[in-house]
Amino acid sequence: MKKYRFQIILFWLLFSVGVISMYGLFYLASIGKFGEMPDFRQLENPKTNFASEIISSDNEVLGKYYFNDNRTPIKYDDINTKTVEALIATEDERFYSHPGIDLKATLRAIVFLNTRGGASTISQQLARQLFVGVRSRNIIQAVGQKIKEWVIAVELEKQYTKEEIITMYLNIYDFGYYGDGIKSASNIYFSKEPIDLKIEESAMLIGMLQNSSLYDPLRRPEITKNRRDLVLMQMAKNKYISENEKDSLQKIPLELNYTPQSHRQGLATYFRSYLRGFMKDWTDNNLKSDGSKYNLYSDGLKIYTTINSKMQKYAEESVTEHMKNLQKEFFIQNDTLSTAPFRDLDEDEEESIMKRTMRRSERWRKAKLSGKSADEIEEIFNVPTEMSIFSWEGDIDTVMAPIDSIRYYKHFLQAGMMSMNPKNGHVMAWVGGINYRNFQYDHVMQSKRQIGSTFKPFLYATAIDQLKLSPCDMLPDAIHCIEPYKYGNPDPWCPTNSSDKYGGMRTLSNALANSKNTISAQLIDRVGPRPVADLARNLGVSSNIPNVPAIALGTPDLSVYEMVGAYGAFANKGIYVKPIMVTKIEDRNGKIVFQSTPETKDVLSEESSYVTLKLLEGVTKFGSGARLRHDIPEDERNYVYKNVVSGYPYKFDNAIAGKTGTTQNQSDGWFIGMVPNLVTGVWVGGEDRSIHFEEIAFGQGATMSLPIWGLFMKKCYEDEELGVSKEDFEEPENLTIELDCSKVQPEKSESEENDINDLLGIGK
Repeated sequence: MKKYRFQIILFWLLFSVGVISMYGLFYLASIGKFGEMPDFRQLENPKTNFASEIISSDNEVLGKYYFNDNRTPIKYDDINTKTVEALIATEDERFYSHPGIDLKATLRAIVFLNTRGGASTISQQLARQLFVGVRSRNIIQAVGQKIKEWVIAVELEKQYTKEEIITMYLNIYDFGYYGDGIKSASNIYFSKEPIDLKIEESAMLIGMLQNSSLYDPLRRPEITKNRRDLVLMQMAKNKYISENEKDSLQKIPLELNYTPQSHRQGLATYFRSYLRGFMKDWTDNNLKSDGSKYNLYSDGLKIYTTINSKMQKYAEESVTEHMKNLQKEFFIQNDTLSTAPFRDLDEDEEESIMKRTMRRSERWRKAKLSGKSADEIEEIFNVPTEMSIFSWEGDIDTVMAPIDSIRYYKHFLQAGMMSMNPKNGHVMAWVGGINYRNFQYDHVMQSKRQIGSTFKPFLYATAIDQLKLSPCDMLPDAIHCIEPYKYGNPDPWCPTNSSDKYGGMRTLSNALANSKNTISAQLIDRVGPRPVADLARNLGVSSNIPNVPAIALGTPDLSVYEMVGAYGAFANKGIYVKPIMVTKIEDRNGKIVFQSTPETKDVLSEESSYVTLKLLEGVTKFGSGARLRHDIPEDERNYVYKNVVSGYPYKFDNAIAGKTGTTQNQSDGWFIGMVPNLVTGVWVGGEDRSIHFEEIAFGQGATMSLPIWGLFMKKCYEDEELGVSKEDFEEPENLTIELDCSKVQPEKSESEENDINDLLGIGK
């Protein structure tokens, strides 16, 4: 024993020095000598950026707002058990038994110089992600970082449960392609929630934790599969799955359902763009309890909207289906790179539009930022370059001068569509255009276009409310002139019917159904333009409506948003409810920080609004909207029905009130249709008014817009869970206005029959 006394003393001395040194290193790390250490408050609330979520009324995530971190936190119970088992089997086998540092693994790593697996526990990896950062290449700094990780890992273990540590780790890891956290990664790579992942899918994501850039399933599927199979092997080794399960799962190829999460892709892109502006205003005017400003892109807000994800999907599908058909016909009638979009303009007007469009483009903005002059930028627009352009059959790679691409895009017809519950003002669907990635201008709220005959219900409602007129009251179908200087008109105003056909007496019901301008002129002369404009303003229309007789024919420029909101009052017993898009907002802790309150106004009597509805029902029974109900035999259908009108026949037999609208030169086509619990408006037209069909058969609202409404409603009715009404509009008690016109309506003349056939498209 005396022989080895020196060696024993030396051993214990070295051991003591090692322990004291290790303790000293830990102490120095804990007081920040190896870099700033988080205090207990930071450990309790580690700073992590979370994306704000947009949530539909049926609890689906429509999209997110984020800059770099597309991260949405989830709870431990929302993580698949097999994902947790794969994580522990691969990254930290003794996770449940160590205090944050695995001494056995650490000694093994020291002895074998890290060649038999690393020693970082899940807690250490979390500490590095949260507080330490990227490992330094300087060995001294790297050792300091490692010691700092150990200290923080032990503190995290004191502060949190094992389940909370796992949840935090999976919530924070960057899986690539904006897949920040397990929820985003599951959505992006497999289009499913973390709880629904299959074993092999969980194994792939856990395998990516070692290096998501290296194990990229899109760019390096083979090595990613090998890494996934290694995770499955570890799961079998740790008895989480059997050997037979491992063998079977390893034979399965990588089966991705890649769904990128981008601001320009996914459902309700135009609505999400509108909502970004809404949230900017809200964050500017609503501060946190500490006085600081909310950050939409990092504070993890939950924005609960009125949009129904199914209705939104059906609306987008309906727009796409019909607009593909309509655009095909437009291209047939107009050579794609001719001057067709500017057929009504002279050269100076055409040049002005092209220059204005150039200066609004992203290409111009970038060139200007680089310091180029206006003349230099214009030269760039004339140089052919490689580009990818939009088409309804998919993007086309081509070589084209940017100025020609502008002309090409001018040929595309655009659409705007909004659907709202008139009872509570909840906007259920919002389609602002045909393709957000290529056409970002919103045609629901931003765009204001001439509304044509869809304005006439405001005129008729005013006449009914003021004069107690009945749909059965009759007026002569003859040109009516309003005298000069009356209502401020400097010249006589004598509107004509679009068909240039007149004759006999017409009931108000027949006149509105067939959009007779002669009757509208007589009504505006009797009630005056100001009360009509006032009614529209009381129905939520904020755009300018001049107090002139011409408004009777729909000369004002209004938005789809305004029109749908206003029409909603007719279906809601005369009560206007301002459209609502956001019901509440929660902060990242689930605290409600905003709750919407409905804004309502009594505008019309219940009787007047109901009578107006009955007039509008006539439009869909025997007027310009009759194709929603009536079917033309297959062998009698004309070219328009066979090649342009989508979804026909519709064969609706329930109560539908609606109105088509067509403006001068067929520049704008409208249809607004109502059932008791849903009002939907559709506009179709070109970006500029010079873009239009030459023939009324193609350019009328009944061809351009009504089919989108018909397709949408067919889809909604097929989905019975949506509960879209097929009932009659509720009749008010003690109705005093006569609605049954069967005894007073005269026989239709041959010319009248021809008018109706023209509006239906029969015989064209």
